Amino acid sequence: MFKYILVFVLTSAISAAALANDAARAEARQVFNLKDGSTLYIFNDGKMAMEDRYGRAARMKPDTVMETRDGQKIMMHGDEVMRLESL
Repeated sequence: MFKYILVFVLTSAISAAALANDAARAEARQVFNLKDGSTLYIFNDGKMAMEDRYGRAARMKPDTVMETRDGQKIMMHGDEVMRLESL
């Protein structure tokens, strides 16, 4: 019985994380995958938020240059950590 409860809890946690990622992608105007495995979200107002490779909202200093997987360079404007965490 304990195994079934544990499997249910773990499956629920994974599902919740996947749904949170979908909400962030739906809210963002553009989404970029960065070379280090992070994800950059650009919202409609031009502000940005970054998620580390483990799916956690990460703080980034303004005017930091990041490189996408395809070699494009993007400068960070507006650190919207709380906006990403709420999604």
